[in-house]
Amino acid sequence: MTVEEVKIYLKKILKFSTEDLDKLQIFHDELIKFNKKYNLISKSTEKDIWHRHILDSAQLVNYIDFKQNNSLSDMGTGAGFPGVVLAIFNKNPSFHVKLFDKSTVKCGFLDKIRNKINIEYEIFEDYKNEQITSYYVVSRAFKKLEEIIRISREIIKVNHKLIILKGKNAENEINKLKNGANFLYNTVNSITDPESKILFVEIKK
Repeated sequence: MTVEEVKIYLKKILKFSTEDLDKLQIFHDELIKFNKKYNLISKSTEKDIWHRHILDSAQLVNYIDFKQNNSLSDMGTGAGFPGVVLAIFNKNPSFHVKLFDKSTVKCGFLDKIRNKINIEYEIFEDYKNEQITSYYVVSRAFKKLEEIIRISREIIKVNHKLIILKGKNAENEINKLKNGANFLYNTVNSITDPESKILFVEIKK
């Protein structure tokens, strides 16, 4: 998709507002500037941020109920994908978005974006010391599936749903999980890449 096609899809299909698109544009432009000094995203994807990163993240709004008074935690958010995109879409002040990344540089960038476009989310450098009670836990380019499930079981204190953006190796990672793993899952195809998947895992405490 071209940039204009992505923006049309965001507005007409995913229901991002004109103001949301303006904020996404600022996010995009600041990311380009910041990436010149720090490696937040691969240089090879800089020309395709709208499709490769923004739309890929934005498609998750179809699977999250922002009307609930709940919270979402983005593990290993990096440059803010998908968490910042989801926070821009969120209009419910009682639905909280939390971003986790161990990099001080990336957390600094996320703080700059939060102030620049005036959106609400919390930033954490270390999930290990937090009492997380989010129902939605999202991740993109974080860790292997088995590790994500292990971490979520250890640190998330309530029943929760993992929503994981995975590449073409999604099914292989599922198959490599230990026999008898106690979870339910399903997958849908990503709209940005026919070989990529969105993986949903229900974690019961």
